[in-house]
Amino acid sequence: MHTGYWVAGTYRTGEKSFAVTSPWDGATAGTAYWATEADVERAVAAAHTCARRTASLPAHSRADALDHVRSRLRQRCEEFAELITAESGKPLFWSRVEVNRAVSTFGRAAEEARRWSGRMQRLDTEPGTEGRLALVRRVPRGPVLGISPFNFPLNLAVHKLAPALAVGAPIVLKPAPKTPLTVLRLGELLAETELPPGAWSVVPVADTKAAELVADPRLPVVSFTGSGPVGWGIRDSAPRKHVTLELGGNAAVYVHQDWTDTDYAAERIATFAMYQAGQSCVSVQRVFVHRELYEDVVPRLVKAVESQGSGDPRAEDTRVGPLIDREAAERVQHWVDEAVRAGARVLTGGLRHGSTYEPTVLTGVPPQEKVVSEEVFGPVMVVDPVESEQEAFERINDSRYGLQAGIFTRDVELAFRASSELEVGGVIVGDVPSFRADQMPYGGVKDSGVGREGVRAAMTDLTEERVTVLTGVLP
Repeated sequence: MHTGYWVAGTYRTGEKSFAVTSPWDGATAGTAYWATEADVERAVAAAHTCARRTASLPAHSRADALDHVRSRLRQRCEEFAELITAESGKPLFWSRVEVNRAVSTFGRAAEEARRWSGRMQRLDTEPGTEGRLALVRRVPRGPVLGISPFNFPLNLAVHKLAPALAVGAPIVLKPAPKTPLTVLRLGELLAETELPPGAWSVVPVADTKAAELVADPRLPVVSFTGSGPVGWGIRDSAPRKHVTLELGGNAAVYVHQDWTDTDYAAERIATFAMYQAGQSCVSVQRVFVHRELYEDVVPRLVKAVESQGSGDPRAEDTRVGPLIDREAAERVQHWVDEAVRAGARVLTGGLRHGSTYEPTVLTGVPPQEKVVSEEVFGPVMVVDPVESEQEAFERINDSRYGLQAGIFTRDVELAFRASSELEVGGVIVGDVPSFRADQMPYGGVKDSGVGREGVRAAMTDLTEERVTVLTGVLP
């Protein structure tokens, strides 16, 4: 099946096609077209031309369009889930979760579009400012270039599209070349709305061509999710643009000595270290357990990891599928082998089968090894004991990343200490760092990026304040 792309809401096909294959068995999931240079130009020009019209759309028009897509996506949930699995190798169980999250994201965006409003500010607080009142509104910064990654081919693209459309900002979306099919099909639902031509486009272009879009002055906002080197390169190349970066992490979790339900902690940690085959920015990678619980927690953790069903992502009981390609699995294998040679012990897993890497637990890994210091982006976790919460906090912070962290504790004071002392964008208390509600602000510090996603947070990020001062207003 050949899938075209979308230019200013119109379906197009290019001159050159490319196959999208499953990382599980190499089967063809579909065939997409590279957008032609002429069509990319049409998409950018249309976004630039319709910026004022899109920004002036009534709130109900934007909300109705988002609600329509939400409703239609819910109706076609299984179809979209199967397509995500076919092109990314994500287990069908998790693909369904992703589609349902995308449905929710569109719904949240529709709600926020209806309540998105300005505020009044009185100015008669100083002598000489009597009779003045300010209306402070948020207006779009301009058309958006959205660049989405392969690991959540639908929902992370929706986190670009939905907030932009909610505030009335045209968007040109570049999907990941390895997984473009799902968001291209989403275009069918967007095309059913009454959004003006130019409000949205979805154009597959090679990564090497993305630099031209980043440089285009008609797209003053760039929202990127992906690897750190690429993201920081975008920011460096476009210093006058508004750039939001959602980059990598090596998320850590601490199990404090007061946590009694160790089975629950082990199950949550195992699940969210291995889901997506570890290909999530907030996948659990580093696990610190208080010494008093270590001997109890580790066997439960290993058992929970081994219970994660791995194999054919189309099977209903599979929870861990392949990595995005064989090269990614070989890199994970190389990093684990390096750690073992440096003294690490493999508690379970440690083997590669094609593009699949077994769910793996390591201990005793020297801190300089890549499986600790870098983002594995694979189904690998490192577990170590700590003597105190202070040691745990120091080791969590001993990272150039800072996306989210988790802490299993019943101690409210310790929870607030963690929130204050941990150098991350979010602290999840009583659960793993992988928790994300699509309406909450989400993003990191340090090398994990700048800016925040989450529907309302992204809407704020895509807009800027504009002040209108009214003079001669009676108190």
